Amino acid sequence: MPDLLNLITDIEGVSVGHATDLALGSGVTVIVFDEPAVASGTVLGGAPGGRDTGLLDPSMTVNAVDAFVLSGGSAFGLDAAGGVQAGLRELGRGFAVGSVRIPIVPQAILMDLLNGGDKDWGLHSPYRDMGYTALKAAAKGTFALGTTGAGTGATTATVKGGLGSASAVSSAGHRVAAIVAVNALGSATIGDGPHFWAAPFEKDAEFGGLGMPDVADHRMRLKGMNTPATTIGAVVTDAQLTKAEAHRLSLAGHDGLGRALLPAHLPLDGDTVFAASTARHRRDDMASLMELCHLATLVMARAIARGVYAATALPVEGAQKAWRDRYASSG
Repeated sequence: MPDLLNLITDIEGVSVGHATDLALGSGVTVIVFDEPAVASGTVLGGAPGGRDTGLLDPSMTVNAVDAFVLSGGSAFGLDAAGGVQAGLRELGRGFAVGSVRIPIVPQAILMDLLNGGDKDWGLHSPYRDMGYTALKAAAKGTFALGTTGAGTGATTATVKGGLGSASAVSSAGHRVAAIVAVNALGSATIGDGPHFWAAPFEKDAEFGGLGMPDVADHRMRLKGMNTPATTIGAVVTDAQLTKAEAHRLSLAGHDGLGRALLPAHLPLDGDTVFAASTARHRRDDMASLMELCHLATLVMARAIARGVYAATALPVEGAQKAWRDRYASSG
């Protein structure tokens, strides 16, 4: 088995591309499947923004997707999926409707309009072009974490947010991985210190190896009482899943979100987790599904901490400090 990269691209048939604009303070990340992947998803935050998320319900007809899009820009960022669709259409991808093919590209957005970046983009937002750029940049193998792609403008209650990813392998040899843009109303870190809520699940000191503090400060920390915020991501496996099973995997991903962020799933959060199966490996028993859900929780929690740990502050006046700005000597 090839060495794992601890990234969602450890799943065979998955590529990731970013478009990043540090001056804008925003970006787009695209997760592209070599072949349509069985997919579902769940929205548990109270203030979500998305495109084509309704078709992910297990009762809906379309069973598979060509790509997922994670984007900044709040509702303006929904243009990004149009750019990704345009690029996929050039490649002849999409759900066949008569003689027409329609690329299926569910998207979730996060709110990064108040982070100090230059949002004076004129009549049309830049997100459609950024979506196309991110698709064209999609590749297998390593990709950047932190202040990149959809994590470019992300923030949390305590330190800069960012884009994270993590992977794991089940006892049956199935791979499962997460990718997430951490833009939380709450915090990924404990109290005023450097420790992460996800510490019990950390592997190989991937976000500093600090463990848990002697005393955990549970007081609520929010970046604003009237500021919407959203953590958005996806869990993908190479194990064969039905659409209903993919839906259950997305819920397990939310469990990881709830273990890595405090608080989560608030009225002003838009927390959204997609899930997909590339079906490269046969699976038809309950025990393996249970383990995949368990691992989905862990990789999502780890990916969230990795995204915050890898982030750097935006190069704009008054930008939120990153974890490494405050605690670099700790990790």
